[in-house]
Amino acid sequence: MDRSSGLAPHSMALELDTPALQAHLRDLAQEARDHRFDVAPNPCVGAGVLSNGKLIARGVHAHWGGPHAEVMALAAAVSSGVPRAAWDALLVTLEPCSSFGKTGPCSEAIIAAGISVVVVGALDPDPRHCGRGIEALVKAGIDVINLDGSVMLKDQAPHFLRWLSIDRLRQPSPWTVAKWAQTRTGQLTLPKTSGEGQWISGPEALAEVQVLRGRVDGIMTGFGTVRADDPRLTVRSPGQRDDPPVRIVLDSDLRTPPEARLFEQTGEDEAGGPVLIVCRIGPDAGRARALEEVGAELLEVRSVNRTSLDLKAVSQRLHERGIQRL
Repeated sequence: MDRSSGLAPHSMALELDTPALQAHLRDLAQEARDHRFDVAPNPCVGAGVLSNGKLIARGVHAHWGGPHAEVMALAAAVSSGVPRAAWDALLVTLEPCSSFGKTGPCSEAIIAAGISVVVVGALDPDPRHCGRGIEALVKAGIDVINLDGSVMLKDQAPHFLRWLSIDRLRQPSPWTVAKWAQTRTGQLTLPKTSGEGQWISGPEALAEVQVLRGRVDGIMTGFGTVRADDPRLTVRSPGQRDDPPVRIVLDSDLRTPPEARLFEQTGEDEAGGPVLIVCRIGPDAGRARALEEVGAELLEVRSVNRTSLDLKAVSQRLHERGIQRL
């Protein structure tokens, strides 16, 4: 089998015409696309189990680090009450993964479920994995219908294609979400006439920030924000607090005070990960010791001048530490 092109373009094992299969794939793809910002940088993928020409179960990859679409669809099929012997095929909008990440390989889950036919809407565009999922299925005796191009990744998951750019593959870095608040006129601060203690963000935006914090591996800010706002950088409701992200401060000269609220004990209604302070190489020994004594970990990174850290180097070092979403 040519791993770059998948398997044969069609199979006689499933008596359903190609347009019908493609229609199902596009339907599943549209449902999955609604979760594209929740799963990034992963692709948004949909899957379904077909029986007698109808989808009896659906699944999507709904959030970063969560179960993949194939696993969700298979679980839904088990709960559907339709006997396993009546499952005709598993449809998936993107070639099943074959490598270990935050979850196990979907190809192994499909094989374990006893699926006999898999319909694929697009090949994995990652050159490191393209065709490997299909190859694993074929080796297990599963009939694969390769309908590559039925789901257009440039429309379905453009973020995933950007994630696979040559530069990023050569120098991996975290998927970064930028968050800021501004007024309708583009100002980042409210006028003094608004009074102190006023927020630009409304309740809905503040709640969404907590949700985002609960879905990333790290929250990063600069020393200027620490000095001005003394933030906690914790995750609070409605965010997921089981595995709070690393709290990262860019502070080239270690000016973060050991008394900062970052180092205080978290409350019952919040969760905070370890504190990592990124500084230039060869920081002041006294400042470093004082911060380490209150629990901070220091990460020394090269700088571009006396005051500014090399952000590309910062990004690469964070990725090396397992921070994939920032």
